[in-house]
Amino acid sequence: MKLLTKEILRKLPKLYEQEQKGEDAIAYVKFFTPWGSWTWYGTEFDGEDTFFGLVDGNCVELGYFSLSELKALRGPYGLTIERDLYWEPKTLREIRKGCRGQP
Repeated sequence: MKLLTKEILRKLPKLYEQEQKGEDAIAYVKFFTPWGSWTWYGTEFDGEDTFFGLVDGNCVELGYFSLSELKALRGPYGLTIERDLYWEPKTLREIRKGCRGQP
């Protein structure tokens, strides 16, 4: 599966462009582990390898993550990270409501 399409790249803001929006920043792409419970929501991208966004894994936190690292991850039976093909952009505030461990 292609993790980024040209269409998504056109929509994704550059790093720091949504910095002032806080919880109203929009996540334009969602990646997940089909074998576990980790999810990455990308709000910004440097155009090469680095995303900023929300990560829902062992805990829920904002931070940077790498496209190359997502591509390199392998699960059981060689499963790879997938992109949610049906993802509709949402604010971080909306996403947090559905995250584990969030009120």
